[in-house]
Amino acid sequence: MKVLLVTPPFTQLNTPYPATSYLKGYLSSVGIEARQADLSLETILKIFSPEGLATIFDWLEANEADLSENGFRIFSQRKAYLRTIGPVLAFLQNRDHGLAFVICRRDYLPEASRFEHIEANLPGFGELGIHDKARYYCTLYLEDLGDLITESVDPFFGFSRYAERLGRTASSFDDLYGSLTGDDTFVTTTMLELLDDRMVDHCPGLVCLTVPFPGNVFAAFRCARHIKENYKGVRVAIGGGYVNTELRSVYDERVFEFVDFITLDDGEAPLRILIEYLEGKRPQNKLKRTFMLSEGGVIYIDGAPEKDVAQRDTGTPDLDGLLLNSYLSVIELANPMHRLWSDGRWNKLTLAHGCYWGKCSFCDVTLDYIERYEPVPAAEICDRMAKMIRQSGQTGFHFVDEAAPPALMRDVSIELIRRDMAVSWWTNIRFEKS
Repeated sequence: MKVLLVTPPFTQLNTPYPATSYLKGYLSSVGIEARQADLSLETILKIFSPEGLATIFDWLEANEADLSENGFRIFSQRKAYLRTIGPVLAFLQNRDHGLAFVICRRDYLPEASRFEHIEANLPGFGELGIHDKARYYCTLYLEDLGDLITESVDPFFGFSRYAERLGRTASSFDDLYGSLTGDDTFVTTTMLELLDDRMVDHCPGLVCLTVPFPGNVFAAFRCARHIKENYKGVRVAIGGGYVNTELRSVYDERVFEFVDFITLDDGEAPLRILIEYLEGKRPQNKLKRTFMLSEGGVIYIDGAPEKDVAQRDTGTPDLDGLLLNSYLSVIELANPMHRLWSDGRWNKLTLAHGCYWGKCSFCDVTLDYIERYEPVPAAEICDRMAKMIRQSGQTGFHFVDEAAPPALMRDVSIELIRRDMAVSWWTNIRFEKS
């Protein structure tokens, strides 16, 4: 069975969210054909293109849209936006470094309300270099256009939080269901056109949508609805961080008008077992941590005898199929830690499954991805880093652990020195003695 792994809008602009590459790496290691697509990035690139912006501006003109003062300010500069959007994206993709000098003159990019307090904000960045300052200006430029889209085309739009309000109401499916049955917007229409391209290219029998944050929920379910309506026989499964925390108890049968399966916690074993079930190789009662709809209503099945895949056996994340050279490095905030999240294309990797500490009162330490601590040997981590560098061409790494274990960070550092590997990496830690 062919599997398509999808990241729905909107997550990160600067680097791939790791869920699909993790799963693709594992599925490939056990002989299952899997493809992946980052609809989050692809939808942004299609909207923020000369053709995409022209469609928006033409619609506003044809419908004589009632715009705010700032909206009209952007609309009145439409020729400048259409002329500059291509070069701006090329610069943010690190394909036209020389443009930085032109951007910093402040007479190249059209400006709207996001630029009004720029002089007050710049000191927070310290002494910015030319390229950093240009990236900051380009970020404001994109946010101005985002404001226009939110005002006039799609009130749910956000670069990393699409329809987030709907995803936050996890206690009830009513608001989300009502919005899912409504008309499509320009953003969702663009997203679904790209999804159709992937469906035709890959012809999957199973589509898996990762839902890491509230801002992905609406888009994930809208993609699922489109698949159910237009691709008969294709099954849809969802999982991910949001699902693992907010959908651990599912009772509303309407959810399964859109998806066939919901899997919890680590996805490797539940997904492999689900594929075996769909291929007729396993009975339904032997699924692993999976919700589905039966004649009696929503049921939860966890009868598989197999344990979860050991962290050292999950394989190396596989980035094949992602548009690695098209991600956008932006600068939103002066805070150095926040900048790491949005600037630079990082290879994402996990040092250990679970948390070595597991005692924080604010954390649900009973969840599997926290409770079951399982470090990967330092040598194996460095092997995976070497493979990802060869595939991506990038030497920067973001270790995505909830709290990276100090002892393992030390071991990895020693192994990197031993191998003479020149890399940079960052991660989240607990501030503690070790």
